[in-house]
Amino acid sequence: MRILVADDERLLADTVAVGLRRAAMAVDVCYDGEAAQERLGVNRYDVAVLDRDMPGRSGDDVCRWVIRERLGTRVLLLTAACGIYDRVAGLGLGAEDYLTKPFAFAELLARVQVLARRTAPALPPVLELDGVVVDVAARTATRDGRPLHLTVKEFGVLHALMRGQGQAVSTEDLLEQVWDEHTDPFTNVVRVTVMNLRRKLGDPQIVRTVPRAGYRIGRSAP
Repeated sequence: MRILVADDERLLADTVAVGLRRAAMAVDVCYDGEAAQERLGVNRYDVAVLDRDMPGRSGDDVCRWVIRERLGTRVLLLTAACGIYDRVAGLGLGAEDYLTKPFAFAELLARVQVLARRTAPALPPVLELDGVVVDVAARTATRDGRPLHLTVKEFGVLHALMRGQGQAVSTEDLLEQVWDEHTDPFTNVVRVTVMNLRRKLGDPQIVRTVPRAGYRIGRSAP
């Protein structure tokens, strides 16, 4: 999942981003509507968490633009206004969800996860393939019943490969889904993470390199 968080309350935006990254999401952060719209025009995001009350170009303006451009990004609006008419107005802009401040991070995380699932074909919350089991909600993974002690990025890569259901996932897609915009596209971070993931998964090797295509998971040959 790749998420954009835009809020002029920098501490709040940064804190939310840290929490989402710990949940194995790739998160970009900005602090005004202009920057949010610029990033949305360049990168593909599953969910945009937008503060309605940003000065200049507001979250409302950015939300309207997302809908008009048909980007496919789900929008969660944040605001201190908690009246029923405020919520109705926010949803009327085309936003998928609305959360008032202050909020519990656990609730925001759950809402973001629900919205992100709507951007892709529905998959079960527990993914299984050739003895590997990934519980997305609990953020746990096992192989043949053995717990896998994965870093956040290793879990993100494994989750992306499992979502591929045996099909090749490119290095570019892994970078987009698991890392944020500050990652150098020419870095070897994906290769190193896959190498460490293979080591933790153990033998027989199940993560395979597909020449010129990326990586896939599964015992059988492509």
